[in-house]
Order: sequence, then C-alpha cells, then structure tokens
Amino acid sequence: MSIALPAGQYRCEGASLAGSEFRDASLEGATFHDVNLRRARFLDVALTGATIRNACLGDVTIDDANLAGMRIDGILVTDLLRVYRAQAGT
Repeated sequence: MSIALPAGQYRCEGASLAGSEFRDASLEGATFHDVNLRRARFLDVALTGATIRNACLGDVTIDDANLAGMRIDGILVTDLLRVYRAQAGT
C-alpha cells in the first residue's frame, strides 16, 4: 500500500513500518529513538553530520562509502583503515 504524505513533520509512535520503502524522501533532522532497523538497507543516502549513539552495530556492513571525516569513538575511520592496510600489507 502506498500513501502519499504531504511535506511536513510527523510523529510516529508504537507503530510497525516493517518492510516499508522510503524513496526520494528527506528525513533531514529527524530523530530516531528506540527504533529497530535490523536488516534495513540504506542505498544512496546522505548521512553527513549524523550522530549515532548507543547503537548495536553488530554485523553491519558498509561498502562503497565516503568515509572522510567519519569517526568512531573519536578516531578517524580513514586513519584506522590506513593503519590496518599497512599492517595487512594491502
């Protein structure tokens, strides 16, 4: 079922949107609190300036992404990857 929502701010509580698809949508500045995103797929998304706190990132895969400026616990991911690749000889 497809529902066209006019532009604006919405609040969703206690609902299941499992299996939903968001296409050509802006959720800029949105807050997600106590949200289940297990097995979600993010394709061609802009997460610039996003903050993730108290999240379970087990088994998360990130491929083909611009990681410039991305930090994990204050450490630049590009630095972590550079050191890893130097030690791995790749």
